[in-house]
Amino acid sequence: MSRIGISGRLSSRRNNALTHSGADAGRLPTGGHRGRPYDRWTRGFPMLMRLGWLDFTVIITYFVVVLGVGYWLKDKMKTSSDFLLSNRSFSHWITGIAFMSANLGALEVMGHTANGAKYGMRTNNWYWIGAIPAMVFLGLFMVRYYYANGLRSVPEYLRMRYDRRAHILNAFSFAIVTVLMSGIDMFAFAVVFRSMLGWPFTASVLLASGVVLVFVFWGGLSSSIYNEFLQFFLIVIGFLPLTFLGLHEVGGWSGLVAKLPEQYLHTWKGMGSPGDPLGVPWWVMVVGMGLCAAPAYWCTDFLLVQRALAAKDLASSRKTPLVAAVPKMLFPAIVTVQGMLALAVAPSIVKHDYNLALPTLMGRYYHSGMLGLGLTALLASFMSGMAGNITAFNTVFTYDIYQTYFVKNRPDRHYLRVGKMATVVGACFACASSYIVLYFNNLMDYMQLIGILFISPFFIVFFLGMFWKRPSATAGFYGMAAGLSGAALEYVLYRLGVLRFTSPMASNIWTAVWGLAAGLVVTAVLSFVTEAPQAEKLKGLVYSRAMKEKDPAPWFRRPVFYAVIVLAVFVALNIKFF
Repeated sequence: MSRIGISGRLSSRRNNALTHSGADAGRLPTGGHRGRPYDRWTRGFPMLMRLGWLDFTVIITYFVVVLGVGYWLKDKMKTSSDFLLSNRSFSHWITGIAFMSANLGALEVMGHTANGAKYGMRTNNWYWIGAIPAMVFLGLFMVRYYYANGLRSVPEYLRMRYDRRAHILNAFSFAIVTVLMSGIDMFAFAVVFRSMLGWPFTASVLLASGVVLVFVFWGGLSSSIYNEFLQFFLIVIGFLPLTFLGLHEVGGWSGLVAKLPEQYLHTWKGMGSPGDPLGVPWWVMVVGMGLCAAPAYWCTDFLLVQRALAAKDLASSRKTPLVAAVPKMLFPAIVTVQGMLALAVAPSIVKHDYNLALPTLMGRYYHSGMLGLGLTALLASFMSGMAGNITAFNTVFTYDIYQTYFVKNRPDRHYLRVGKMATVVGACFACASSYIVLYFNNLMDYMQLIGILFISPFFIVFFLGMFWKRPSATAGFYGMAAGLSGAALEYVLYRLGVLRFTSPMASNIWTAVWGLAAGLVVTAVLSFVTEAPQAEKLKGLVYSRAMKEKDPAPWFRRPVFYAVIVLAVFVALNIKFF
C-alpha cells in the first residue's frame, strides 16, 4: 500500500512555482543558504509520497509502451519527410488529439490547477476566450495557407510572404524557444518529482530527456503524435477521478460553491471590480488574451501547427484544431475545478503555495495503484510537452535553417541524418537549459521572458500578411521587430516598477496588448510608405489571392460544420458560467 502524507507546515522556501500563481510564485529563497543552486528550490521539501509495487508497475508499463511505439516506427523512417513531417498520413481524429496533447505540458496541467485555486473560475478564460476563437480561426483560415502551399513549417510562410529577414528572425527565435521550453518542462519534472519522491535533479532530467530522445529519434514526428494520442487519454484517466472524489467529499457542486468566495464562482462577472482575484477588466481580457496572446500561440506556434500539417489532406488538417477544441473547452472540469477543490478541502496548505493544489489532491485521494496512475499521468504531461518541442525544433532546424541557409541540394538521406542529429542536439540543449532555470529567482520571470521575446509579437504580422495585400517585406520584418520591442518594453517597465498591476498575470495580458499595438502600427505605416509586393508573388498566400477549392464532403463532415458546433458549445459554456 502507498503511504502518502502532506505536511501542513510549509516553509517559505517551498514556492517551486511551476506556474502563474501569484506575485511570489516561483521565487527562490535568497538568504542564508549556501550550496548547489538546486538546493535553494528543494530544501525544506518533505517526501510527500511513497510508491508501492503496483504504482511502479504502472509507471514502468507506461515507459515500455512509449518506447515500444518508437521502436515499432523505427524502420518506417525512410525519408526526411517520414521523420520530420510524418509524410502527412494521419486522420484528423489522431492529429486533433495530438494537437491538444501537445498543449498539455506539465506547466499546463499543474499550472492551471494552481490558477484554479488562485483565481477560481477566472481560469476558464485561458481555455475559452484564450483558446477557442483562435483555434477556430486557425482551422477555418490559417491552416489553408500553411497546408495548401506545401509548407513544412510556420516560419516558411514568412519567407514566401515577406522575405528571408522575417523568416530568419522567426525560425531562429522559434528554435530557441523550443529548447528553452523543453528545459522548463525538464526542470519542472525534476522539482516536482524531487518534492514528491525525493529523486535527484540530474537523474530526473536524464530520465525524462532520455526517454523522449529515444522514442523521437526512432520514430520522429509520427512517434511523438502516436504517443501524444495515448498520453492525452492517460492524462484524463489519471486526473479526472480527482474531480469526482473531491466533489463527493465537499457535497457536490453546491457544496463546493458554498465553501468559496463569490468572486471565485464566475468566469466574467465582476471582472476588474474590487475583490477580483485576477484584477483585469473584461475588455483587457478580450483584447489581450482573445485577440493578441491566444492567436499568437494557437495560430503561429509551430509546435501545435505541426500536428495539423501532419494530417493526410487539407480537410483533415483544417479539422485538426477543431477536434482539439472540444476537449480543450471541457478541460476546466479537471484543472479549474480541481484547483477550487484543493482550496476548499485544504486551504491551509494551498494558500501557502498554490502550486501544491494538484499534489495535495493526489496525496489526499489516491492510494496504491491509483497513485501510480496519477503520477504516470503527470509523467505523460511532461513527456508530451518535451516531445512536442523537440520534434518542432528538429524540423525548423533541418528545413528552415540548415537546408535553406547552409547546405542546399543534398540527397534526402542527408537531411534525414541531420534531422536525427538535430533531435540529439536539441535534447542535449534542452537538458542544459534546464540548469539555466536554477539561477532565476522567479520561474515566472523566465517563462514570461520567453513568451514575450519569441511568441506573442508575431501574430499581427502573420494576420496582416494573410488578409491584406499591401504589407511589404520591409513592413513585415520591422513590424515583427517592433512587436518584440513593444512587448519587451512593457515587461521592463513592469519589472522596474513603473507599471503596476494587481497580479503578474495581469501584466502578462497587458504585455500582449503592447506587442500587438507596436507591431500593428509599424507594419501598417511602413506598408503605405514602401512599395507593395507584386500580385503574382502573393498567389495562394493572401486571402484575396487564395486558391478556392470546393469540399466534396457532405456538409456535416466539413470544417465549417465542426466550427459551428465548437462555437455553439463555447458560447453556451460562457453563458452557463458567466
